[in-house]
Amino acid sequence: MILMILTANILTLLAFIVHTFMGDKELKLIEPQHTSGQALKKQETWTMARCGWHWISFDLLFATIGLGLINFTDFFENETTLLQILAVYFLGYALVWIISIAISRKFPNNYLKLGQWILLLLISGLIYFGI
Repeated sequence: MILMILTANILTLLAFIVHTFMGDKELKLIEPQHTSGQALKKQETWTMARCGWHWISFDLLFATIGLGLINFTDFFENETTLLQILAVYFLGYALVWIISIAISRKFPNNYLKLGQWILLLLISGLIYFGI
């Protein structure tokens, strides 16, 4: 077990928990309350965003399980390849996050207030340098 991979595993687990439970709580704050006319379209869009949100929750859970299997078992034959894929995967998430901020309407300290990209880069780096 390598400390960097274990740290990445812990961070993905914490990210999964926060994303799934606290994130859903925040999403509920912006849920449309009316169900007539234009509000139906807003409800549909909100529900689709919530589904996408929890799609990411599943990704974090799956990465947590994969890293856990790598850290604590000999389940996989080629752990290095899987770790390389995960490093690129989290790097890709970080890049998409940064690009999304860049093309969105600006607000003060937007890159810091939406700093999840930092966590994603950290996880990617821990995995990459832990290989």
